Amino acid sequence: MIVEQLYTNCLAEAAYYIESEGEAIIIDPIRETEPYLQKLEERKAKLKYVFETHFHADFVSGHIDLAKKTGATIVYGPKADTVYNTYSAKDGEEFQLGKIKIRVLHTPGHTLESTCYLLFDENGKDFCVFTGDTLFVGDVGRPDLLDGVMSKEELASMMYESLNNKLKPLADDVIVYPAHGPGSSCGKNIGKETWSTIGQQKQMNYYMREMDKDKFIDMLTTGLSTPPAYFFEDAKINKQGYDNVDEVVKRNLKSLSVADVKTAIANDAIVLDTREANDFEKGFIKGSINIGLNGQYAIWVGTLIHIEQPLVLITEKGKDHEAVMRLARVGFENIIGVLSGGIESWKAASEPLETIKSIEAEEIPAYCEKKSYCVIDVRKQGEWESGHLKNATLFPLSDLWADMDKLNKDEKYVIHCAGGYRSMTAASMMRSKGFNNVVNVYGGFSKIKTAGLPLEEEATV
Repeated sequence: MIVEQLYTNCLAEAAYYIESEGEAIIIDPIRETEPYLQKLEERKAKLKYVFETHFHADFVSGHIDLAKKTGATIVYGPKADTVYNTYSAKDGEEFQLGKIKIRVLHTPGHTLESTCYLLFDENGKDFCVFTGDTLFVGDVGRPDLLDGVMSKEELASMMYESLNNKLKPLADDVIVYPAHGPGSSCGKNIGKETWSTIGQQKQMNYYMREMDKDKFIDMLTTGLSTPPAYFFEDAKINKQGYDNVDEVVKRNLKSLSVADVKTAIANDAIVLDTREANDFEKGFIKGSINIGLNGQYAIWVGTLIHIEQPLVLITEKGKDHEAVMRLARVGFENIIGVLSGGIESWKAASEPLETIKSIEAEEIPAYCEKKSYCVIDVRKQGEWESGHLKNATLFPLSDLWADMDKLNKDEKYVIHCAGGYRSMTAASMMRSKGFNNVVNVYGGFSKIKTAGLPLEEEATV
């Protein structure tokens, strides 16, 4: 028996490969099929099933393309109605795979069709459970993603029953394999580990402790951030089907000239610059948004940019395919193309470039006291509450578009995040909206702490 977690950092997403006696199952695959096809070929295994834990909201699953290429059957749990052909499993139904079997545990709460899969080893012992977005390490799936179909309180009530009746009764040594790790917006505060055990979760996961239903519902429905708009679009795509990913990538990899890019900008395309922040700041096309490939690129694009917005990509040499594929993972397919030769082509054409200044953390006091800059912290609320710079103001990056009207374009701003990735994205967003006096902080809050600047821990915004 082989059980392997296939983790994609860009999406904070975990797919799983299970094999026994030459038969294989893949659970919650990401959109591109090549990694799974390669593994099947290397193992000389035949894919029997593609299991889906639910209609994913944060990425487009690869189940349809994978099933077409291998002949495998797509399996969902109860209440999963799709346009394409799937097998709808019953609660408690078991599937044989070589010498092992997997039992369906219908666990509504995150969504109505949410399902966990309990794996029994060759000796019939319950070995691990694939919990999808029902149970994470230190958290559970958010109950507010059905877009008006049901209230978050109704789904939270279902989550309570699912945890207490389906997951808590499992043995403490059963391994918990969730669909997401830290950085995913599918939970409120997912822990840093990507797997755990039922026993550990009973001890450290607040939602797995004993409490009455009303208290559980109140806790689960309080403090939910606004879900990214693309979540509802991706869930719809996963339910209704999609174009073949290979065709999408080929279509979106169109090579653009400088003239093509200028025409696209004139027609309201956004220039998405995928280079690292330290390269972007030295020279970029006016109006560009910097979301680097070196971070959770796809998640932030999906959070900050509308899924139907036309995009022109600026990439480092050899990174164009990756930039397009990672957008396809979250359903972004309206890509006009990629600037041929990258930013160097723009320079060679003598087109104007803009820059953003960055400073060291030690320089912040001088900018605030002598140059009248205000400090903006673009981390998440939870990060802010654990410690922040005195006299800073919290503007989480995910909410910055909506909150930008609270800022004054005549003011001057120092912007920081935790490490420098999100702050450059924020700075580029502000510059695109006419905020000309913005300064980024190298290394973000990690450098601010070591610089010995005055900090506060109270959660005041």
